[in-house]
Amino acid sequence: MSASITPDDLTHEIELVWLEDIRDLDYVRQSLDRLPSRGRKPVYYRNGRMVGYAILGSAAKGSPTSGTFLRRVFWLAPHDRDQQPQGFYSTGAPVEAVDPHTLAPRVPGRKTERSEGGPPSPAMVELGITLDKA
Repeated sequence: MSASITPDDLTHEIELVWLEDIRDLDYVRQSLDRLPSRGRKPVYYRNGRMVGYAILGSAAKGSPTSGTFLRRVFWLAPHDRDQQPQGFYSTGAPVEAVDPHTLAPRVPGRKTERSEGGPPSPAMVELGITLDKA
């Protein structure tokens, strides 16, 4: 989902709140959720745990039909690398995952070698695809 998040989606973000220390996390999953408030800690409904969320400024307008606000939520699933380092995501990362060190208010974040779990694969090298080392 991170590929579909653009700076235009994040225009009204003023702060990112981290519920955990992100220094040792290789990646976090990010999603845009419809939430009932601009700034309160959202209720978490996914399998896993919420590690952070965005706060919107007072200029953010709610949806005319639902009154909800589009806000980013950062989360990890039980099978992610931080809990299962040798598991499914020992290399690679979920499509919605980004390196938390690349995130800031109004910045979508991006994948890096770190978030992908190591150096570029031979296929990436062959295709000329590079990721930041961040």
